[in-house]
Order: sequence, then structure tokens, then C-alpha cells
Amino acid sequence: MNIPKTDLPRVLIIGGGFGGISLAKKLLKKKVQTILIDKHNYHTFQPLLYQVSTSGLEPDSIAYPLRKIIRESPDGYFRMTEVSSIDPEKQLIQSNIGELHYDYLVIATGSKTNFFGNHSIEENGMWMKTVPHALNIRSLILENLEQAVITVDPKERKALLNFVIAGAGPTGVELSGAIAELKNQIVRKDYPDLDASEMKIHLIEGRDRVLPPMSEKSSKKAAKFLKELGVQLHLNTQVVSYDGREVLTNTSTKFDTYTFIWSAGVTGAPVKGLDASALIEKANRYEVNLYNQINGYTNIFAIGDIAVMESEEYPKGHPMVAQPAIQQGKHLAKNILNIVNNKELVPFKYFDKGSMATIGRNRAVVDLWQFNFGGFFAWFVWMFVHLWFLIGFRNRLITVFNWVYNYVNFDKAARLIIRPFKENQKQSKADKDL
Repeated sequence: MNIPKTDLPRVLIIGGGFGGISLAKKLLKKKVQTILIDKHNYHTFQPLLYQVSTSGLEPDSIAYPLRKIIRESPDGYFRMTEVSSIDPEKQLIQSNIGELHYDYLVIATGSKTNFFGNHSIEENGMWMKTVPHALNIRSLILENLEQAVITVDPKERKALLNFVIAGAGPTGVELSGAIAELKNQIVRKDYPDLDASEMKIHLIEGRDRVLPPMSEKSSKKAAKFLKELGVQLHLNTQVVSYDGREVLTNTSTKFDTYTFIWSAGVTGAPVKGLDASALIEKANRYEVNLYNQINGYTNIFAIGDIAVMESEEYPKGHPMVAQPAIQQGKHLAKNILNIVNNKELVPFKYFDKGSMATIGRNRAVVDLWQFNFGGFFAWFVWMFVHLWFLIGFRNRLITVFNWVYNYVNFDKAARLIIRPFKENQKQSKADKDL
């Protein structure tokens, strides 16, 4: 990998997500050699991916070059590659550009989409974990609208204008609300020869309410907001299969659609090589102690979505969202420096900063400790928090400009089919997981 030899302890971080970059930032100016590895050369701000997929933002406003972070230190290095395996005995990682020795290894590979063994959904559905995924969804939505304009067959037009999202967690709710706004604000103006009322947005959830991780109060408000936007909710409903045209459920409900988006769950993205006892098989995540050390190892750590740190308060580990990853990354940096300096390790303590979801213009819900609120103020809080955690001044500036423009003009300026998505050109399973 052409990494210079050094007398400094070498910390190797796999993954440039929230956890990986928060850890790297804290180590870059310390007396360690920090190496960050990722299969992309940019960090993705995943909470705003849905806005890219619905034409609200361009992808470069939520992506940030990883080398721009690493360049802050003469002992920091970045390599764009995918790690295939770990050899804990030799303290080596194997990748498609070679092997590399480490003194301390941190796995921050995050999560991937969980299809729960349903191969028809994996083969024919869409999902949203990366920028390319979001661009594919954006192109598919816009291409289907263009096709609907010239289609004379009512059944074919119905399938083109039916948008079905499975999973009413934050991603599904935010995506449904954004597509509904696309219908209400854009389709009616841009497609005057198309009856916008034919466009239907269906949100499917296996449980009895939307936003199951949030409070019941926020869930009820979110459902109210979605219905106001015209989203049709299908609760206590599970998707059985999707063949590229028809969605079958465990109820009598069927959906004829060319746009089916799966947002019903995630699972860990582990790396091969560690002892089987280190992995919680059902969750596909590493079991870690209070210092983020992986079970059975003292110099291999895991943070963020890939880690399960069980406690009395969190018996199944911390929620798979950005905040635990950010906080664990910062905390682990201190503990790695404690190890290097022969100091005592400090256990991690998670500070829950609450949860939130937005459901379109002036609509959001927030759970903050014992407080639950929704509406315009919640929407403003949601915007402020997301801007705060966006990396880079330029990204914040572009995002604010787009949000203000969209708000004033009732417009989504990024509705461009830059990379056409055609059914016969769907990526293979491996390509989709990039």
C-alpha cells in the first residue's frame, strides 16, 4: 500500500463513515500514524441521502473528500480500497491493493441493507445506502414520470405512477414525504399533461405504527403529517415478494409498481477473519466491551453500527444511527492514546441526544429526552441539527442555499437524469452494495 514505515504506533481504521472520521480527526494531531481505508474516497452524510434521491440536493452537497480530512496531519494517510480479510495473528489486513500491518485496528464498516433472506426484493427492488443508490432512485422516479406522460395504457401508467416504500422508520417516512412533495409541488407544474392525482405514494410497515423507534406521540403526529401530504399508510403489513412489477404482501393488498424501495432494515457489515465468537450472528455485528474492544481481542476495536455494546440500558446495543458512532469514535481515540501511554482505559457512556424525523415542508417530529414535539419548530430543529453535523463549510452553504431556494420557490432544482437508470441495466448484487 506504500505506507511509510514509522516508529509511531500505527492505527488502522476501516471505514470512513461517522465513526471512522470522528476517530481519525481526534488522532491526526497525536503521536500515532493514522491510516483511514474506505472503498470510496468520500464520506457520505447518509441522513440526507433521501433528499438526493428526490431531487432536493445534489450529491456533492452531502459528500466530503476523505483526503481533505487526512491531510491535516503529516502522519495521516488514506487508501481507497476494500478490505477482504483480517489476519489477527500476524496483525495484517488483506485488500485488493495489498496487505498492511497494524498495531491497533478499528473496524467502522457500518451497516448494509437487510433483506431478511428475501431474494426477490434484493434482486428487483431499490434501496438507499450510498450516493449511487440515491442517484439511481432519482433517475428512476424521473424516468417513470417521463414515461407516464407518453403512455396511453392506463394499467401501465398506474404502475409507472405508483411509488411503494417498505419500512416506515425514519428513512421510509422521510422518503415518502419527499416524494409526496415532489408530486404536490413539481409534478403538477412540470407535467401539465399528466393528471397528478394518479400519482400514488404507498408506505408499508410491518408494525402497527410509523416510526416504531420513536415515541407514540411522535408516531401519531408523523402519520397525520403523511396523510396530509397524501401518503397512503399500510400498517401491520409485510412485503412477501416483488418481481419487478407486482408487490405481494401478507394481506390481500397488492401493488402494481415499477418503483419499489426497500427501507425496512439494516444489518452489520463485518470483515472476514476474526474468530466466530466475536460476531453476534443474528445481528451480523461484533460484540464489544465498554472500551469498544472486540470480544477476544485487545488491539482490535469496533465502533458504530458494526458494534454491539450491551448494557443494562441498551441490552441489544446502541441504536444504529449516527450519534453512537460519532461518540464512540471520539471516545475510542482517547482510549487508544491511553493504551499507547500506558494509562487506564475509560468505559464508554452514551449520551442520547434524542431522535427526529422530517416529513416534508414545515413538518417534523422530535423526541428529546422526555419532550416530544412536532410541526414547524421541530422542522427548524431538524434542519439546524443536520446542518451542524454536515462536514465542511461549502457543504453547509450549498445545502442552506438549496433549502432556502426550495422553500421560497416550492421547487426542487436537482431533478436531472444525469445517469439514466434502465431496468435492463440494473447492477448486479455486488455493484449495488458498492
